[in-house]
Formats: sequence, C-alpha cells, structure tokens
Amino acid sequence: MSSSSASTNWISFERQHVWHPYASMKSPIPVYPVKRAEGVYLEFEDGRRVIDGMSSWWSAIHGYNVPELNTAIQTQIKDMSHVMFGGLTHRPAAQLAEKLLEIAPSNMNHLFFSDSGSVSVEVAMKMALQFWQATGKPKKNRLLTIRSGYHGDTFGAMSVCDPDSGMHHLFSNILAQQLFVDAPTATCDDEWHDSHIEALESAVKKHHHELAAVILEPIVQGAGGMRFYAPEFLRQVRRLCDEYDLLLIIDEIATGFGRTGAMFACEHADIEPDIMCIGKALTGGYMSLAATLCSAHVCDGIHNDGSGVLMHGPTFMANPLACAVALASIELLLASDWKMDVAKIEGQLKAELNVCRQLDAVADVRIKGAIGVIEMHQAIDVELVQKELINLGVWLRPFGKLLYTMPPFIISGPQLSRITSAITQVCAKY
Repeated sequence: MSSSSASTNWISFERQHVWHPYASMKSPIPVYPVKRAEGVYLEFEDGRRVIDGMSSWWSAIHGYNVPELNTAIQTQIKDMSHVMFGGLTHRPAAQLAEKLLEIAPSNMNHLFFSDSGSVSVEVAMKMALQFWQATGKPKKNRLLTIRSGYHGDTFGAMSVCDPDSGMHHLFSNILAQQLFVDAPTATCDDEWHDSHIEALESAVKKHHHELAAVILEPIVQGAGGMRFYAPEFLRQVRRLCDEYDLLLIIDEIATGFGRTGAMFACEHADIEPDIMCIGKALTGGYMSLAATLCSAHVCDGIHNDGSGVLMHGPTFMANPLACAVALASIELLLASDWKMDVAKIEGQLKAELNVCRQLDAVADVRIKGAIGVIEMHQAIDVELVQKELINLGVWLRPFGKLLYTMPPFIISGPQLSRITSAITQVCAKY
C-alpha cells in the first residue's frame, strides 16, 4: 500500500467512526488533517500551512513544538509518565502547586488537580456544596450565575451554562435547576450605573438562604458568547457575596495565564475569589490538566464536620507529565515579557479589526488583551467561512454569529496581520 493511500484510508476511517466536538456523525462538516505543528503554524497532510489563530482553543499560548516544553516532558518521562495520586505523591505535583499558589490571588491556599476544565468546575461546585453541608447549612445548595456563560460539558458544569442560548439546552429538563440573571451590559467602568447590578442583587437578596455560591467567568465570557463586561460588575458581585454570606467561584479556565492582559482576569477588578478554576493554557496546550484552587476559609469549612473528605478523585489527576510541562509553561511565561506581548497583540487587533465596524454585516467588534471578536448580524456558515479562511492561510473556528481570534502570544506582527486581513476579507463578503 502506498503512503498516499494509507493516508487516505485513515482519514476515511476517522470520518466514518470518530465524533468531533459539537458535530454530527451522519452529516459532519469537513475537518482538516494536521500532520505537524510548529510555532504558530499548523501543517496539513496535503502540505498546506495555516496560522493558528485559535491557540488550539486558547491553550497553546507559546505556540507549538516549544523546545522548553518538549524538554520538560522528555526529562520527566525518563522517571515516570504516570502514577496514581491516591496514597502517593510526586515532586512535579508539589512544584507545580507551589508555583500556582505563588501566582494566584493571594488568598488561594489549597488546590485540587483534575484532568479537564469541566471537571475543575465540578470540583468547585462540590467544594461549595460540601462547605455548606459541613457548616450546618445544607439548604444552601443552589448556584447563581449570569446568562451567556459557559463552564463546560459535564452535567454539573452544564447546569450553570446559559440554559436557553447555550449549547446544552437539550438537557435543561434533567439538569440541576440553578438560578440565572441577565448578563451584564456595561462593558467598562466608565459606563457603570448601579442599575447594572440590580438584577443580580435582587436575586441574591431573595435567594441567599438557598445559594451556595455565585459562579461566573471574570470580565470575559467565553464560549457562551465572547462577551466582555465591566470590572465594576465583578467588584459588586464580590461585595454581595460578602454581604450575604455566599462563596464566589471564578472560572478562569479560558481567561487565565495572561489572555486578557492580566495573569488572571479577576485582577482587572482587584478582587479575590473563594474558589478558582484553571485549565486550558495551564500546560501551554501540551496536555490535559486543570486545577481548582480555594481559600483557607473554604478548606477549613469543608473540614468543619470532622471528616473533610473532598469526594472526588480522577484517575489521572496530577499526572506527572502534565504537571512537569505545566510548570515549564508557567516558568516560560514568567520569563517572557508577556504583558508587553499581549498589549502589542491588543493594539494591533484594535488597529486592524476596527475597520470591520464599517461593514453592514458586522454588529460589533470587541477586543480585550489577546482576544479579538467580530460579531455578525447573522449566523456564520462555519463550513464555508473556514474554507475561505484556510485558502487565506488562516485557521479559525467560528461559532454562531462570532468570528474571533485568540492567537498564541508569540505571534509576530505580520503573522497577526495575516489573521486580521483574512477576517476582514471574509466579513466583507457577507
């Protein structure tokens, strides 16, 4: 069998048997086989190269095939690739935990490793529920959140995603029934009026006796709509949680590790959560790893009933390979001038995407840190638009009415211009 026919055979088999995210098995949209990745480029099996403007769903902040991260994995695998974390521990987990608590909000004192962002949200919810059970208030067992949010695909996480416009409305009738208020409309503190917090404040006042926590994405709502909101809204949420004795869970899975211009997006509001979820860019896009951090107050509360056993334990939690590469990724980020890099990306996105505001088909242009969003008036034909973008040498993953980019921090000016030019050309055709 020739190498070309072998290549075709595996692609054909994959198309017939392997599901892709949020896709149909019977009528799937095209997928593009990747042979290798280097820097900001993806190389397809047919030899075409495209600039990855998505950082592999926001995780590959250093780009691909990074020497420092390759070395971290190669060094670690010589000792062990995995060992169960139940009853055992290892240096990579301890070193990573120390580094994470060093860079996290100052009140974060403990953490729980898991293997995906969704699971880190599940753990955060368990922490909140167990906190109130252990402190003698078991009726505080619901969560409050804002619409247009997204927190993952597992059942607990789905229950706090937008129940109407989100991806999980099919399951609404069987999910835990949480409380939702409208998403914030103020996009910066200059636009702030107290009316912007009234809906959430009213819900807290009415339901605080049954609420365990408020959960939300800080400053940037990701897959639920790529919306940005004013830091003052987050400050007001922190105030209300303190006033009405609620825990605050911050989901930094998409926003953490510099994406918004701060190490963690909650820093824009100068607040500290009680519980914080991290993932995605944690390993620089190399392996699946996540963590749920919490304050000493939350940890002590969970132990208040004398047991304090947190009822969760993924098989691959604190995987040594993942921990080793995560530590290397954070050290590489801290050694770089990442704030300047993100600021340059933000400035260039503003300069080169704002022209899209003049297009009739464009409803809005939003830019925050290394995030550039074009919202169209009408839903995007993903299959058609991706094909057009690839022909222009760019890989993006539109959804709904949104065409957006979250490029690796290492991207050069000309490479970023290739992305913004492709976006502008595609939008101009609508």
